[in-house]
Amino acid sequence: MDFSLFAHMERLNADQDHKTLYDDFIGLCKMADQGGMRAIWTGEHHGMEFTIAPNPFTTLVDLSHHTKNVRLGTGTVIVPFWHPIRLAGEAAMTDLITGGRLEIGAARGAYSYEYERMSPGLDAWDAGQRMRETLPLLRALWAGDCEHEGTFYNFPTTTSAPKPIQENGPPIWVAARDPNSHEFAVQNGFNVQVTPLWQGEDEIASLMARFNAACATHDGPRPKVMLLHHTYVASDADDVQVGAQELSRFYNYFGAWFQNKRPVSQGLIEEISADDVAANAMMAPENMARDLTIGTTQEVIDRIKRYEDMGYDEYAFWIDSGMSHERKHASLARFIDDVMPAFA
Repeated sequence: MDFSLFAHMERLNADQDHKTLYDDFIGLCKMADQGGMRAIWTGEHHGMEFTIAPNPFTTLVDLSHHTKNVRLGTGTVIVPFWHPIRLAGEAAMTDLITGGRLEIGAARGAYSYEYERMSPGLDAWDAGQRMRETLPLLRALWAGDCEHEGTFYNFPTTTSAPKPIQENGPPIWVAARDPNSHEFAVQNGFNVQVTPLWQGEDEIASLMARFNAACATHDGPRPKVMLLHHTYVASDADDVQVGAQELSRFYNYFGAWFQNKRPVSQGLIEEISADDVAANAMMAPENMARDLTIGTTQEVIDRIKRYEDMGYDEYAFWIDSGMSHERKHASLARFIDDVMPAFA
C-alpha cells in the first residue's frame, strides 16, 4: 500500500498569521517527502479561511521547490470552476515546472457557499455534469488538435500549450461516491479517490464495493483506488481521546460550512459554542474515535491493514483537523516512523 498526505492551510481565528500557517504547511509537506510518502494532495477552495487553497497549481509549483521525490497532486481541483482549455494548460504548465510530478485529483465541488460565489445558479448535479464533460477533454487537449461541441463547452480546434512532460499527461483521479461516479471514472481509465468522511468502516467497505462493481463492467486495466481518511496517531490512550475531541470540533465546523446557514465574516464562519459542539451527537468524540483512523500506533496499523485487505491501493493521511501545528507534526512523525514501516 502507498501512503500520501492530504493537507491545506487552515485558519481558525483572526489572530493566526497566514505566513506562519503557510510555513507550517510547507513543513508538514517536507516531512511527507523526506519520510517516503508517495504523494502530497492539496485542493481548491474559495473564500473560506477554514480551508485556504485558491489555486492548487500555484501551491504545488511552490511545493516542488521544497521537495524532491514526492508526487504532487490536486486534491481536488473543482472542475466546474475551470474552462477545459484553461485547466488543461494550467495542468500542463504545472507538470512542466514540477518536472513531471503532477497528478490531478478532480471533483465537482461540495460547498454551496462556493457555488453561490464562483458560479451562481450552479448546483451539485450540473457541477457533476460539467466535470464529466471536461475531464475526458484534458487528454484530448494534451494530445492536440481537439475540437469540441458539447452541452456546456464549445471550441474550435485547440492544443494545450504547453504540453505536459508525462506521456499521455498526468494521472487523473476522480473523487467518487455514488455508483455512477465510480463507473464514469473506471470507464474513462481514471483512478478513484474516495472519502467516507465520518461514516466509518461500513462506508469504507461500501465505497470499495462500488469501485469493484464498476471495475467488473470494464474490460480495460484496473485503475487504482485511494482512501482519504482523517488520521491521528496518538502517543497513548489519553491522547486518543484528545484527538477525538479535536476532530469532533473540526467536523462540527465542516458541517456548518456544508450546510451554509451560519454567518461568515472575513472568511471566518460564526463561532460554534462548546455547548453546541457537545449537543451534536452525530459528531461526538466517541463516534470520531470509532469511525476515523484514530488510535495508538498499533491501533492505526490494525485499521489500515483492514483497509489494505479490502483492496485499497493508497491511503491518504488527511491531516486537516484544527489541531495545533505541533500536534499535527507529532502525529505525522509517528505515522511515518512507526506506522508506515509495518507496510514496507
